[in-house]
Amino acid sequence: MQPAIAGASRLPLRVLVVDDDRNIRVTLGVCLEGMGCEVRQAASGDAALSALAERSFDLAFLDLRLGTASGLELLPRLLAECPQLSVVVVTAYATVDTAVEAVKRGAEDYLPKPFTPEQIRHVVAKVTAARATRSRVAALEAQVRESVAEIDLATESPAMRGVYDTIERAAHSDAPVLLRGESGTGKGVVARALHAQSPRRERPFAVVSCPTLTGDLLASELFGHVRGAFTGAVRDQPGRVEAAEGGTLFLDEIAEIAPALQAKLLRFLQDHEFERVGEARTRRADVRVVAATHRDLAADVAAGRFREDLYYRLAVVEVVVPPLRERPDDVVRLARRFLGFFCRAAGRREQTLSPACERVLRDYGWPGNVRELRNAMERCTILWPADVVEPEALPERILGAAPSAPRLGGDVSLDALEQEHIRRVLARAATLEEAARILGIDDSTLWRKRKRYGL
Repeated sequence: MQPAIAGASRLPLRVLVVDDDRNIRVTLGVCLEGMGCEVRQAASGDAALSALAERSFDLAFLDLRLGTASGLELLPRLLAECPQLSVVVVTAYATVDTAVEAVKRGAEDYLPKPFTPEQIRHVVAKVTAARATRSRVAALEAQVRESVAEIDLATESPAMRGVYDTIERAAHSDAPVLLRGESGTGKGVVARALHAQSPRRERPFAVVSCPTLTGDLLASELFGHVRGAFTGAVRDQPGRVEAAEGGTLFLDEIAEIAPALQAKLLRFLQDHEFERVGEARTRRADVRVVAATHRDLAADVAAGRFREDLYYRLAVVEVVVPPLRERPDDVVRLARRFLGFFCRAAGRREQTLSPACERVLRDYGWPGNVRELRNAMERCTILWPADVVEPEALPERILGAAPSAPRLGGDVSLDALEQEHIRRVLARAATLEEAARILGIDDSTLWRKRKRYGL
């Protein structure tokens, strides 16, 4: 048995061998399995299409002559079913014309029979390297698009260390993870860190922002659609689930999806099965789901806005990302990181924070969390001419803000902590009854406390 392909992902390469000659299928299958691949055999075009209907594959070895059928005719059908599939054509009747035609129809390589194990190994290594490169390029493009200057897992906060300890342990399973926290706390960064530490790290990390699309458009974004499924669907289109095959799918603001789509997502989480919009045929995908929300999903379940079974399926591992005001020791460190990032991006000399500016940053409550801090530092880089950033460089809302809210462990009284907690719960609760339920007190007690604190 030969060793596995060097540098390959920990997840085995999935290979489909399509040949009507049983000896070729078995020999090629043994060779590929010896390289660490997961192999499925198909003796005909129909068997190959059935295999793709059950699951996706990374690579296919396709014979040009399948009895009376043509592998060249089958090739575009395979790619239509599995757009990310790399196809290598094999044949005992090799000609320049057939090789050119195979490449025109989407084949990545062409291999004449008889072939040696070393030739197969070379083809597999080349396809594996090409797929890994595409995955890395896609990840880098995503980082550039989002300008994720805040990707920094170093922290002085015990709460954030707890978050990273949890995701480090959870990374090695395939269980769904639910990230909760206020907007701007960096839930997307935590999701990327989870993916980067998992065995799926070499596979894609796909992101779907649930509030940006509704109805069939969001279903199409997730699961894809077929031509004619709705107005504007002019061709078959795979969704993010298929694009993330073998990797991680991050669903941002999961609480915003409609009930009908919640049912489809629950089915995918349970069985890894789905249908493209407008298509009756069932497909499968191997994808790990990470979801995020700023809402209290348990309260949404109680109010009938979110499916209880979907909530429990998503929250196998639930992680609360703390707001920036609860991790004050990280504020200045993050601010320095952002300044350095934006100075380098602008091609200017690096700026530093004055002691007075650092004090203002520490004292501010940061209602917009890490996103607000990031934007404030970008503003300093653009507008402040000096190399040392003074408090005057900060936005007026930060300079003119009231003293920061009381925080756990700070020099504050229990009354002050209770007042601040009640104020925040009232701010996000839909009704006074809901606020009382969250606080664990009855309505009359909440009324008295609101009157006492002037809320």
